[in-house]
Amino acid sequence: MQTVLTLLAVQGLVGAFDNLWHHEITERLPARPSARKELALHTVRELLYAVIFTAVAWATWHGALAWLLAGLLAVEVAVTLWDFLVEDRTRCLPRLERVLHTLLALNYGAVLAYFAPVLVDWAGRPTGVTPADYGWLSWLLTAYGAGVLAWGMRDAAAVLRLSVPDWQRHPIRAGRSAAGKRVLVTGATGFIGQSLTRALIERGDRPIVLARDISKAGWMFGPHAEAIDDLAAISGGRRIDAVVNLAGAPLLGGPWTRRRRARLLASRVETTEALVALMARLETRPEVLISGSAIGYYGFHDEPALTEADGSGEGFAARLCRDWEAAAARAEGLGVRVCRLRIGLVFGRLGGALPRLALPVRFGLGAVLGHGRQWVSWIHERDLVGLILFAIDEPELRGAVNATAPAPVTNGAFTRALGRRLRRPVLFRVPARPAGALLGELATLFFAGQKVLPARAETAGFGFDFRTLDDALDDLLGRARRPACKDCTVFFNEGCPICRAEIDHYRRLAAAGGAPLDFQSTGAADLAAFGLGPEDLKRRLYVLDGQGRLQAGVDAFAAVWSLLPRYRWAAGLVRLPLVRGLAEALYEGAMAPTLVACGRWRFRSTRL
Repeated sequence: MQTVLTLLAVQGLVGAFDNLWHHEITERLPARPSARKELALHTVRELLYAVIFTAVAWATWHGALAWLLAGLLAVEVAVTLWDFLVEDRTRCLPRLERVLHTLLALNYGAVLAYFAPVLVDWAGRPTGVTPADYGWLSWLLTAYGAGVLAWGMRDAAAVLRLSVPDWQRHPIRAGRSAAGKRVLVTGATGFIGQSLTRALIERGDRPIVLARDISKAGWMFGPHAEAIDDLAAISGGRRIDAVVNLAGAPLLGGPWTRRRRARLLASRVETTEALVALMARLETRPEVLISGSAIGYYGFHDEPALTEADGSGEGFAARLCRDWEAAAARAEGLGVRVCRLRIGLVFGRLGGALPRLALPVRFGLGAVLGHGRQWVSWIHERDLVGLILFAIDEPELRGAVNATAPAPVTNGAFTRALGRRLRRPVLFRVPARPAGALLGELATLFFAGQKVLPARAETAGFGFDFRTLDDALDDLLGRARRPACKDCTVFFNEGCPICRAEIDHYRRLAAAGGAPLDFQSTGAADLAAFGLGPEDLKRRLYVLDGQGRLQAGVDAFAAVWSLLPRYRWAAGLVRLPLVRGLAEALYEGAMAPTLVACGRWRFRSTRL
């Protein structure tokens, strides 16, 4: 039995690495709607492993229970084979992931080979459970069981979240503007691209998004944006007013090996060259190309401050940015205004660098990197989106533009500010030499820096909303600011008896307390502005405030509860991050589908 448990321990270790490296870091499956079926299979397999690990860690299972355990092992084989087929159909697996899958399959085969005689022996005994203790192996498998259970629950939550498009859960009000532009956006499903595309839609522009995964673009933007996966789909007679190029493989996807560097370069330069080729064949050229770059263009310097007038530095990051910008500059020969946006470290609430940097600090493991005097040139996500919009609209802005806040800080000052905002001590320091030996040149992104100032943007008149780090951290790490709901209209499903009874209860409380809530069972015109229709109203609650903001589902309930004294505690509770995630999963994955199914059954019953 020791051999079986050792092989299971190896299975858990290799499987955890595969999940963490491929499913989470490189492929980011929980954020991909096309991976929903794969995530569902992962959930089933992880729950099976949770049972298997804990079952064999502390007991032997006899008689019918042994056959049950054998059945679980067989089901795991079937689920894994099904998962392999789904993976091959839905994504191109990298070589390392295929190698790991082969190792996991071979190791699991060894588990079955060694475990089969044991199970046969157990099955021949009277049904029952006998306690067992295998020392450290028992504790290790128990830890594996708890970890894989948590991972399974996380994947299950992702499956439920991906079941409802983001544009329906977080509605986008499409603006109406006679001056609206047709804007082609690459990298639109990324962290910055998603925020930019929503901003374009809201101000009345008409975005076309180039995405490798069209289903993900549709999940994010729905009918508000046109999604394509090939520039060849754009005809020469099509009018495009502006192009924003944010495409590129993430720099932090792994050490900068020769193969990795080639991919980083190709993902940026080849996409930019394809965009320039598109502009060349368009009958009407775009007015402007906003092409992403990075402050890595300047290399790494402790001093002095750098502006757009400074030249390029040394190293791979600088060469990458030079080649990227050179490809974009070729559009100038076509008469297109080109802005090369040299972007600093982007801070956002749900993406970018900040959540990862804040995580160790939250757990009391905050650490200054190296000597801590290297500069961190950062920018708030909202300011970056605003600067891109400004560059689209400002006809005199061209050439290199530094997209950084006016007040860069050192790494030491940044880490200590993060600790103060999160009320955690910063007690540690990470030495540069071991990190450099492990990560190679990639380590320079963390242990070296540059002090970059947005001279050209400020000269052109762009106003930053978040000029200092304290302003940015207060906005991003505090509770999301939700303006009080004034003159709110609540749209609900009149055809659902349970929904109608609950709304009647809220209506009475609102009338008694003078809450500014107007309850409506129809709202076709109001919802249509967000691309929503009657079928959407059957699935979830919506709240429209006087400023034209629409909240859906759990957020809508929280908005209603916040105005009713009896339920204000529930509004505060459901807005807590962990509780909100659980509430959204239960609402979107269980409650709403059940109510919709009941409504359909009731409708069919009345027709019979």
